[in-house]
Amino acid sequence: MSTNESIRPFTVDIAQADLDDLRARLARTRLPEPAPGDDWDYGTPNHYLREMVDHWQNGFDWREQEARMNAFPHYLTDIDGQTVHFIHVPSKVENATPLLLIHSYPGSFVDFLDMIGPLTDPVAYGGSAEDAFSVVVPSIPGFGFSTPLNDRGWTMARVARTFDTLMRRLGYPSYGSHGSDAGAMVSRELGLLNPEGFLGLHVLQLFSFPSGDPSEFEKFTPADYAALEHLQWFQSVGGYNQINGTRPQTVAVGISDSPVGQLAWNELFNSFGNGTSLVTRDQILTEVSLYWFTNTSAAAGRYHYEEAHSSAEPTQNHARTGVAVFADDFKTIRPLAERDNTDIVHWSTFDKGGHYASLERPDELTADLRKFFRSL
Repeated sequence: MSTNESIRPFTVDIAQADLDDLRARLARTRLPEPAPGDDWDYGTPNHYLREMVDHWQNGFDWREQEARMNAFPHYLTDIDGQTVHFIHVPSKVENATPLLLIHSYPGSFVDFLDMIGPLTDPVAYGGSAEDAFSVVVPSIPGFGFSTPLNDRGWTMARVARTFDTLMRRLGYPSYGSHGSDAGAMVSRELGLLNPEGFLGLHVLQLFSFPSGDPSEFEKFTPADYAALEHLQWFQSVGGYNQINGTRPQTVAVGISDSPVGQLAWNELFNSFGNGTSLVTRDQILTEVSLYWFTNTSAAAGRYHYEEAHSSAEPTQNHARTGVAVFADDFKTIRPLAERDNTDIVHWSTFDKGGHYASLERPDELTADLRKFFRSL
């Protein structure tokens, strides 16, 4: 790694007073009156929250999760006036491929903890040395420990430029990128930027939608129409997009003051309660606790607002692109994706897993990353 003096070591170490405060707040939880049936139709139900709060208080161990995080080297640096937190694990394999892993919303760098070892040391996990990566896992500015967010105007395009600067600062003249959700958007922005040495992007979603031109449907297969129906369902339950896109600071007041409010707001980890999520209780509580301890719900939510008000024009991505579509995730519609991305060279589908495949199916996702970058 570069010995740049602006890069400084960092350790995740939440003060015990903050843990005690969280426990006290959980003990004073006041849930709303339940909706009839207390199911997921109206949003996060009380029965789920009661069970999760009990586990948060009596079973979940933050210090254990903190140790998992600190098993990898963390750093801070300053780019564009912004503190940027990242994990950096260079592979011991010579000429390993440098790889950015960019997290989701409402996720964090924790999304990728189970993948770092297999990616950086594939031989130890039954793989081949030729598939080794040197991994950089940054926190998007405003998320996790990349805080506080320094000003307005932090669009995904600005994050892409920041992360390109980060990779150059670490001494990587060439690298690839992977992401889901927000991470997929930043990865595509890197494709649009297409900096010198950029190897390509591998994503779980390409957010391409019908333009209104009837001819776009001529290439649709039955699977594409099914994906369109799934998109309609996602829009029917994903109201957080509209709220964050218009009044992110207002909703952040409630979820910054109530840890259970933060837990309920992050219902996407449960795929809105449709029964398909494979994300475990401890994985959810680790992510939610990180948002709570860092008080980042407001800054993280503002990205929807910034994107909605950016006035950016639709642009084709010409960088090498790979897509992995998991069964219970937002389903990328290939004819529309190919309209917006001209060099899709890899497309894979999986019959299990969803929006958080790095948490749910890390081995399958790792294998797909190896396959995509090996082909390049």
